[in-house]
Amino acid sequence: MSITQAIIAHMTAMTIALLIDRIIGDPENWPHPVRWFGKWIYWMDSRLNKGAGKRFKGLLLVISMAMLAGVVPFLFLHALYGVDFIAGVLVEGVMIATTISTRSLSEAAYKVQKPLQLGDMEKARYEVSMIVGRDTDRLSEGEIARATVETVAENTSDGITAPLFYAFIGGGALAFFYRAINTCDSMVGYKNDRYFLFGYFSAKTDDVLNYIPSRLTAVVMTAVNVVKSQYSLGHVTSLIKRDAKKHPSPNSGYGESAVAALLGIQLGGLNTYKGIESNRAKMGEPLIPLQAGHIEQAVFIMKRTVYATWLLYLLLGGVISAITYTWS
Repeated sequence: MSITQAIIAHMTAMTIALLIDRIIGDPENWPHPVRWFGKWIYWMDSRLNKGAGKRFKGLLLVISMAMLAGVVPFLFLHALYGVDFIAGVLVEGVMIATTISTRSLSEAAYKVQKPLQLGDMEKARYEVSMIVGRDTDRLSEGEIARATVETVAENTSDGITAPLFYAFIGGGALAFFYRAINTCDSMVGYKNDRYFLFGYFSAKTDDVLNYIPSRLTAVVMTAVNVVKSQYSLGHVTSLIKRDAKKHPSPNSGYGESAVAALLGIQLGGLNTYKGIESNRAKMGEPLIPLQAGHIEQAVFIMKRTVYATWLLYLLLGGVISAITYTWS
C-alpha cells in the first residue's frame, strides 16, 4: 500500500469511526477493547506489583500493552488490507471508533446537567460521582458543574482528539496503542504507595503520548470556539498561557484552561478525596458563577473541537496525498 493509499485509508476510517461513535456510541453491554485492556492491566497488576523491581515490572506492563494493543492490531490490519482494501478500511474504522468517546462523554455530562437544572441535587451528585474520583456527597451546584466541566475539558483530548491524532499518523493500530497506554495510566499511574513505582512508566509514557495532542487540542479549541465566546482571542490565549502549566498533569491543563477562558469561569480549587482535602491550582477568571448551563456549553465546545480537528486532518491528509502523488 502506497503512502497516498494509506492516507486515504486512514482518513476514510477516521470518518467512519466518527459516524459510528455519533450513531452508536459505546453501548454498555457491547464488547469493548478498553475493558479488555483493563482486564489485562488488572491481571498484570495482581501478579507483578509486589516484591522488588516494581518499576521494571511496570515497564513490562507497558511493553506487553505495546505488543497486544499495537503490534498485533498492526499485523492484523496489514494482512487484512493485503486481502481486501475496503474490508481493511471498514475494520480500521470500527477499531478507531472504539478509541473515541464523543457520544458517551456528552451523555455522561448531560446525565449530570439534567437533574442539576431541576434542582435534584442528590441525583446530580450521584451522576457526577460516576465520572469523577472526588467526594461528591456535599457538592454544591457550582461544584458539581465545575467537576463535570473539568471532566469534559480534560477528556476532549484524552478520550477523543488524541486518539484521532494517532489514527491520523498511524491508523487504527496506533490509536489502539494510545488508548491502551491511556488506560494503563488511568488504572496504575498514581503517585501513591501502591503504584508510585509500578505505574511510573505507564504515567510517563502517557505524558509523552499526550504532549502534542493536548496542546494541539487547545489551539484548535480556541480557534473554533472563540467566535462563540464573549472574550477576545488575546484574552483567552493569555489565560491559557498563564494557567495551563499550573495543572499537576503536564498535559491536562491545556484543555481545562482553554475551556475556563472561553466560558469566563474558574476551574480548579478545593476537592476532597475520601475525606482528604486537595487544593488544585485555579484556572481562568471567575467572571461568571459556575452553574448547570456551563456543562452544556462545555459539551458544545468539545464537539466543535472534535469536528474541527477531523476537518484539519482531512485537509492535511489531502495536502500530503497530493504532494506524494506528485512525487510518485
